[in-house]
Amino acid sequence: MVFEKVRQVIADQLGIDDTDKITMGTSLVEDLEADSLDAVEIVMALEDEFDLEIADEQAENFKTVKQICDYIEENA
Repeated sequence: MVFEKVRQVIADQLGIDDTDKITMGTSLVEDLEADSLDAVEIVMALEDEFDLEIADEQAENFKTVKQICDYIEENA
């Protein structure tokens, strides 16, 4: 459930039509070519979606979709 929501948020923020290409192992930068502004927008959208606050220091460590999902599951 968390993964599906995270995948949809990322797809919406990056304008990706085919959400199937976003997996737990997907790298935001290497696979999806997200830049720092994209990353900030994704984090803000995730905070809204899951009603939580993600510290900048923590957000900087997010490299893969799995890391994002793990953080949300532990902190939501």
